Amino acid sequence: MAKKKKLVFVLGIRPDIIRAVLIMEYLQKAKDIEVIFVWSGQHYSDNLKGIFFREFHLRKPDYELGCAGESDAEIAGQLIPKLYELLLKVKPDAVAFLGDTNTTTGCLAACMLNIPLIHVEGCWHSYDWRMPEEKFRTMIDHLSDVVYTYEEEYKLRGVAEGLNPGNIVVVRNPIVDILNRFYYEQKARLEKKATKAFFKERGIKDGAYYLMTCHRRENVHIKKSFLQIIALVTAVKDPVYFPASYRTQRVMKEMKLKPPKNLIMVDPIGYEEILILMTHSKGVLTDSGTIVEETSVLNIPTVQIRKSTERPQVYDVGGCVKFDPDQPKKYPPSLMIKKLQKIRGTKWQHTLGDGKSSERIANDLIERLRSGNLRGHLPEHNHLPINRSFREDGIEV
Repeated sequence: MAKKKKLVFVLGIRPDIIRAVLIMEYLQKAKDIEVIFVWSGQHYSDNLKGIFFREFHLRKPDYELGCAGESDAEIAGQLIPKLYELLLKVKPDAVAFLGDTNTTTGCLAACMLNIPLIHVEGCWHSYDWRMPEEKFRTMIDHLSDVVYTYEEEYKLRGVAEGLNPGNIVVVRNPIVDILNRFYYEQKARLEKKATKAFFKERGIKDGAYYLMTCHRRENVHIKKSFLQIIALVTAVKDPVYFPASYRTQRVMKEMKLKPPKNLIMVDPIGYEEILILMTHSKGVLTDSGTIVEETSVLNIPTVQIRKSTERPQVYDVGGCVKFDPDQPKKYPPSLMIKKLQKIRGTKWQHTLGDGKSSERIANDLIERLRSGNLRGHLPEHNHLPINRSFREDGIEV
């Protein structure tokens, strides 16, 4: 029998699970490919990790690296050597990462060992250099042998940055696939959970509240910005249900910020619960990239708490309002809430995908593993000037 090809798939946070679960499901159908699931440990508590594994019926990781930490440097400083040693042991044919978080810094371990590198969710940019994600996605894109991107316009951006177009595959956005499987196909079951008791337990009434998430460092670690976000919550008037990350909760205490009376702040919650809360809300306030995609697909009006976004399509269809907390005069909280209320009840058609992205990624990756074409395509020509000459020691003359 031919030896199985090995693919190491490295994930580390709950949005990774959401986007990768169907890709991994399709990959595991290929009996001649061994998918080795590695969890970095960036998210480690049960309500950030365990509940998502259970709800998505995702198998436990083959290896957990335990790289939790309070800073980018702490996580990356653990991840790179731990993953390096694991890759030496496993000897995979390729290593895949998804997204743009601290976990993607582990790509350096694969590069050090000259193992083909795959990046899912590449070539997009917010062009806000304050975001650590912007730096991470730039790094991994330029190191990757194959990049899966969601839109043709993203591919053009990658090419403009100097990436080889032969290495970039446009696949559309897998969030559409996820919602088809885990919301639309499960809607009847989820609606049975959306009882009066469900909302009463959370101190809210069905259809009479807003849902909020907010975790980005450029928002919650800058007091001036955080105060504007609180002003946005106050402008809502209705109750705002806020599953807050532990870091966000800690920062609020450190900054001694008093929550508005209409803010109901709770610990992080699972995917099914957030889908119920999202679809029964009057609208959503968020700085999450994943949630603005989900609300765009589900026709839920949303305020995006971001200076800039790598997902402009949510604005294009008219279902999302921008709120930049750094510019209160240009984006006054009360006006943004009025704009949000104005789009309630409107309908739009999202442009994010056709529901086949996960299968498309998996099939292309399977074919590459089988054929050995894991270095993408060589460029037809290089772009170095041809009128230069060099001495034998490499110095230009």
